[in-house]
Amino acid sequence: MSTPKAPAPADPKETASAQTSSNVMTAIANQRLNNMNQITPEGTLRYEQTDTYQITDPLNNVTYDLPLMTAIQELSPDQEAIQAQNRRSDLNLATFAADQSEKANELLSNPFDVSGLQAGGNPESIGNVNLAKVGNNMPQLNGTIDNAGQIQRNLADPGGITRSYGTDFTADRQRVEDALMQRMNPLLDRRRDQLEASLANKGIQMGSEAYQNAMDDLNRGENDARFGAILNAGQEQTRLANLEAQRAGFENAAQMQAYNQSMGAGTFANQAQNQQFNQNLQRNLFANQTAQQGFDNNIRATTTDNQTAVTKQNAEIAKFNALNAARNQSLNEAFAVRNQPINEITALLSGTNVQNPNFINRNVSAIANTDYAGIQANYDQQMFNRAQADNAYSNSLTGGLFSGASNIGAAYLGAPR
Repeated sequence: MSTPKAPAPADPKETASAQTSSNVMTAIANQRLNNMNQITPEGTLRYEQTDTYQITDPLNNVTYDLPLMTAIQELSPDQEAIQAQNRRSDLNLATFAADQSEKANELLSNPFDVSGLQAGGNPESIGNVNLAKVGNNMPQLNGTIDNAGQIQRNLADPGGITRSYGTDFTADRQRVEDALMQRMNPLLDRRRDQLEASLANKGIQMGSEAYQNAMDDLNRGENDARFGAILNAGQEQTRLANLEAQRAGFENAAQMQAYNQSMGAGTFANQAQNQQFNQNLQRNLFANQTAQQGFDNNIRATTTDNQTAVTKQNAEIAKFNALNAARNQSLNEAFAVRNQPINEITALLSGTNVQNPNFINRNVSAIANTDYAGIQANYDQQMFNRAQADNAYSNSLTGGLFSGASNIGAAYLGAPR
């Protein structure tokens, strides 16, 4: 079964012409749809076709009639009446301004006379201020103070302080200890002999435990007695040392009392001298304050005179400024009277403006471009595809013929002879 040939593609010119015709019809339809009539309380807006415009397609020489639309605006009766009145008012103002402008030459040709206006202030009428000076009559201030006497800086010598005293009473302590021992030892010896005799009478032999215990008690008693003697001797030594310390303390207390008495006498003398100095100082301060008060009174009097002179000058300056302000006001009023007619003429001349016509925004329907290059390229591609299909068809036919011939040859060669 053979493969059918590929169909021939459409002519690109015919395709482009068809596309152009569709674009033109679409644009005309969009224009008719977009240009809608409008009706408002102020007026109406309507679109009418007043003419046509012809264009010719260069590919196929087809001519198209494009409609030309006209936008027509009409005011409502009330708005037409208002517009007529406005135009009439503008015309009246323009006419009146033209009549008044002829008077401008007469106004500007006359010189401006200021001879009858308020005169300004005279700067020479302001006098100079001669300020008074305090002068060199400054009071002499007291800068010295009477001598109140010499300050007491030295005190009478109350004597040396006792810084050491006798504390070594060892010989006295030994003497007391020896005296106690001499009195106590014979008694201790008799008690030892009595104890040994009593132990022997009781049959307690020397070296036995009972004998040893008895002797230990005796020894402890003798030791306690001897320690008591030593303690009494030490207490006697301490008593003697305390007596010596009390004597040294009494001497130092007497020396301190003498020093304090001398210090009190010096302090009293210095206080009296300081009191005299303060009295002299107060007397000088009072004299200086009196002189300063007189100087201040002189300054206040001079300041008052200067303020009076300045006040007088300020009054003259205020009068000068008031006269100038009055003259400026007179000039402003005169200029206002002169300029008022000119300003009125200018206002009338500028009151009417030329009105430009107002155009509405038209709805433009654009005709789409015809992509002829794309159509031609598509046509060329289809022709190329058709050629390939034709070649494939021819190749298939040729291959079938050779295949049939080979099969026939093989059958012939393979047949028995």
